[in-house]
Amino acid sequence: MQVLQVLVGGVAQGCIYGLIALGFVLIYKATETVSFAQGDLMMLGAFLGLALLSGLGLPAWAAVPAVIAAMALFGLALERLVISPILGQPAFSIVMLTLGLGYVARGAITMIPGIGTETHALELPYRGELLQLGGLVLAVEQLVIIAVTALLCAGLYLLFKRSKVGIAMQAASQNQIAAYYMGIPVRRLNSLVWGLASAVAAIAGLLLAPITFVHANMGLIGLKAFPAAVVGGFGSLPGAIVGGLVIGVVEALAGFYLPEGFKDVTPYAVVLLMLMARPNGLFGDQLRKKV
Repeated sequence: MQVLQVLVGGVAQGCIYGLIALGFVLIYKATETVSFAQGDLMMLGAFLGLALLSGLGLPAWAAVPAVIAAMALFGLALERLVISPILGQPAFSIVMLTLGLGYVARGAITMIPGIGTETHALELPYRGELLQLGGLVLAVEQLVIIAVTALLCAGLYLLFKRSKVGIAMQAASQNQIAAYYMGIPVRRLNSLVWGLASAVAAIAGLLLAPITFVHANMGLIGLKAFPAAVVGGFGSLPGAIVGGLVIGVVEALAGFYLPEGFKDVTPYAVVLLMLMARPNGLFGDQLRKKV
């Protein structure tokens, strides 16, 4: 029973990694750039949820959609005002820009008196609740993470397979120049992708906050979500979730069976093994280049 509880906890944590990794993959497919600000966007979403729930006293049913919508608009504005002007520059420049955005976000939060330097609890209705199934005791927070991730994946599948916007996003991710000449508004779609990635990061923050609390450095979890994207295949949306689950379960099992300290190393050990065995990841495209 204890092993099952560890596995459920690993799957829940892996879902968080997978959601952040989804942001990596969405932005990479749209713009062929890597955004290392995803973890900090998650942190901003959690703090915004804290402000609406605890600060303004809004009910969860109103605060959660408001946070997701606000972070989506923030992502749109971020792409249009900061990212778009330097597209076409060397990839290193954009990577450094997104790293800088993360530091700015953390610094801005810590400058807020009495808020940014403290650890806060996000009081959602199910926080601290337990569900007992026979001898198995599960945290409701973990079950909510798994259920919401499953629903979100289903929604993204329908978006990319059934909607015109989703199909246009896929076309633009395959070949932006061809999509542009076919009349697809590539620049507008890039902004939408950043908005979608920010909204997904906000959802991850709201799901994670009841377990780990809200603090300025919670966005550093993105450093473990990046290996999830690599393991799943950096161009694959399903691979991001699968990679997150792999990292989460392996990390949980390492924390349970191995000595202290191994838990934080295992995600990167998994990445090294994956790069040696399958460099393109579990679901990555097999790309070859002639030289």
